[in-house]
Amino acid sequence: MILYLAGTSDARALAVHLQGLGYSLIATVVTESAAESLKANHIKYHVGRLTKDDMVALIQKHEMTCVVDASHPYAEEASKTAMEAAKACGIPYIRYERPKEKFVSPLITEVESYEDAARLAQTHKGTIMLTTGSKTLEVFANYLLRDEIRLICRMLPNVGNMEKCDKLGIKQKNIIAMQGPFSESLNKSLCEQYDVTLMITKESGQVGSVDEKITAALELKIPVILIKRPKLQYENLCTSFEKVTQLLGGFIREKSKHEL
Repeated sequence: MILYLAGTSDARALAVHLQGLGYSLIATVVTESAAESLKANHIKYHVGRLTKDDMVALIQKHEMTCVVDASHPYAEEASKTAMEAAKACGIPYIRYERPKEKFVSPLITEVESYEDAARLAQTHKGTIMLTTGSKTLEVFANYLLRDEIRLICRMLPNVGNMEKCDKLGIKQKNIIAMQGPFSESLNKSLCEQYDVTLMITKESGQVGSVDEKITAALELKIPVILIKRPKLQYENLCTSFEKVTQLLGGFIREKSKHEL
């Protein structure tokens, strides 16, 4: 049995892939909507954030033999917790992360953190398209809700996000509540519709549509502030389904040797 952290659409595809190879797993997701594809493929899942103790208890209860962490590239705490839980239980940890997309353009400025991005953008005058989600929305609201800036926030269409926007003073006319993925043409249309003069986004990778957002912005000559992925020291980092299955097979063979 595998404890599987599923944080992205390709991560859920990997869960289906592993199940198809005969692996048993329990996937963890943060929201019910994220669990839909797992449920459709009859994969056991848990909804809600887990502490280290929660993960350890789950691992011990189901006698799990490995942790596969396919959480979102920016879910630092989830990854740290998973690594700690695996270490505490003495089982292997595998990290799956989609490959990075590399863009080279004088219009792109890379920064290390959300706050760095917000601080840099506060000197801008015009319309800023924020596509980093709702989790760190308060950081940007603190810096960018100014008379000289129109902050357009694109996020998932759920009640919690709308309530957060209302609490922070973000007006409804400045909210784009939509479920992706977004094509390049749709990204361009949104930028043109709102007369965007700066985009803030994350370095998520191809499946996460960061390429379509950036490509659209660059074609329209819109500057981009790109927040780089967190720099965590992952054990057993994989960027393909094949590498994950290769490592899993190796761990299982090694475990079998010790049990003989």
